Amino acid sequence: MAVRAVRGATQVSVDEREPIMEAVGELIGEMLKANAVSPDDVISVILTSTPDLVSCYPATAARLAGLGDVPLLSATEVAVPNAMPRVVRVMAHVDSDLPRAQIEHVYLRGTESLRQATANE
Repeated sequence: MAVRAVRGATQVSVDEREPIMEAVGELIGEMLKANAVSPDDVISVILTSTPDLVSCYPATAARLAGLGDVPLLSATEVAVPNAMPRVVRVMAHVDSDLPRAQIEHVYLRGTESLRQATANE
């Protein structure tokens, strides 16, 4: 068993509590499912949001998505001009038997281009 980092991102339509909670909950669920990880395998999670999302902590949504006793940290992304708006990013540290190359990173709701953009830098 090794510690692996699983990345993900999602975009919300509006800066309101319920859309953020729904999008982050969906993202956490998909990240765990794609990598056959249970909440017991999650070591810690860092969640960031763009500066235009202030209605709630993304970590609250992660907690409600089943990560009740996992150490969570919410932070604000750097305000980069022309960056994609209303984005929550997640990096989960998990125990996994998967090799690093087989980890599935999950990008939802229009954030798929973020992964591609990073790959080209």
